[in-house]
Amino acid sequence: MTRRWFGSVRSRATLAATLVVAVALLAAGAAVLLSLRSDLTGQAESEAASAARAVAVELSDGRPYDKLTGLDEDDRPVQILDERGRVVAASEDLERVTGTGADTARPGDPGGRAGGDADDDADDSDDANGSDGPDDDPAPRGEVDSDTDFSTGTATIDGTTADYRFAAVEVEFEDRGKFTVYAGAPLAAERSAVGTATTAMLIGFPLLLAVVAGATWLVTRRALSPVEGIRREMAAITASEDLARRVPVPATHDEVARLALTTNETLAALESSVERQRRFVADASHELRSPIASLRTQLEVGAAHPELLDLDGAVTDTVRLQTLAADLLLLARLDAGERPGDARFDLGALAREHAEGRAGVTVTADEVPVAGSRAQVGRVLTNLLDNARRHARSAVTVGVRAEGEWAVVAVADDGDGVPEADREHIFERFVRLDEARSRDDGGAGLGLAIARDVAVRHGGTLTVGRAPAGGALFELRLPRVR
Repeated sequence: MTRRWFGSVRSRATLAATLVVAVALLAAGAAVLLSLRSDLTGQAESEAASAARAVAVELSDGRPYDKLTGLDEDDRPVQILDERGRVVAASEDLERVTGTGADTARPGDPGGRAGGDADDDADDSDDANGSDGPDDDPAPRGEVDSDTDFSTGTATIDGTTADYRFAAVEVEFEDRGKFTVYAGAPLAAERSAVGTATTAMLIGFPLLLAVVAGATWLVTRRALSPVEGIRREMAAITASEDLARRVPVPATHDEVARLALTTNETLAALESSVERQRRFVADASHELRSPIASLRTQLEVGAAHPELLDLDGAVTDTVRLQTLAADLLLLARLDAGERPGDARFDLGALAREHAEGRAGVTVTADEVPVAGSRAQVGRVLTNLLDNARRHARSAVTVGVRAEGEWAVVAVADDGDGVPEADREHIFERFVRLDEARSRDDGGAGLGLAIARDVAVRHGGTLTVGRAPAGGALFELRLPRVR
């Protein structure tokens, strides 16, 4: 069952379309998620950098830690670290933090990385504040670094832990060294948006793929239904052997319609070929029956009464049988697609050779080289000369000339000619316009049919028209060889 399903064009088209859409959706979804995360992370970095730089500017102005406005915000973690990594100031409600490089959240928390006692920390804190007595000189200004570094971590503020994007800005004093201000912006919006988008994609993508698969299945089913109709009709034609039937042609004017038209043309050609084959067999049987019956009768009479045996008639019937058999064999080879070969020969010399010894035949032949089967082209000339002699009153003329890319043989007689309505009909097999005379002369109606088939096989043509003397003019055209 699985093999049959995958053997269907409709199933393969549906599977391919679904896979393509799935890959496209995955790529688009990944791009959307990455872009969304990048945008929201960039927004958080911008907020964190703005907060850190604001605190750094206040710190560079020498403002005391307890006067820094950035430390008063309840929802934003801020830390200030000295150059030894100790926390010298932090947000009021900050309880724990990671991602800032400090081991503690607030100044004086246990577990700090720097050594020394509380007094040293206090002294350093006072120095950093620049809050000595009123008689002291104003604290010197610090220099805020233009670069901003970013890191990701967590912070616990007032018992709530969340992810943050931290911005780090350095402030350097000439007398107190370098300080680093860390300020964080929450990543909750980024996490929530990405999570929501991911959930929507996980739910929407399968539904969309199902819709694509269903739509593709229905569309391909509708598109291929005419093909199935063509297949059923062809199967019925094969079973019934009725070549007169035709497949239905859809009114879509697409590839399927053109396939149906081509199929019907093929059926028509096949029907015509089979019909010609049937007529050929029937006509050949009829043509063979007469000389065989006549020959048998003469032999039976000769066996019973030797003195009554007509030897001339028996020989005539035997020759007629031999000629007819040769014609049928040549037609069979032509129908089988026998290639004419590529031997080169002079058409003028061949025409003179076949006209030699025939009474009343005049030949005017130039030297014109052609390529093909010399024997088959000679058979064409023989058939044309026999036909012309059979219908001529007194004279037959043969002319061979070169005409552009063609070698032309013209055979004309001074007989009654061929009526215009019959000029194509005479090239059909077993056709005789004068039934009685043709049969008396031994013609079976195959000579002109053979001549045209040979001409076509050689890439040429054979036509009939009216001769200057009023009879028939047959023109054989074959490609010249230069």
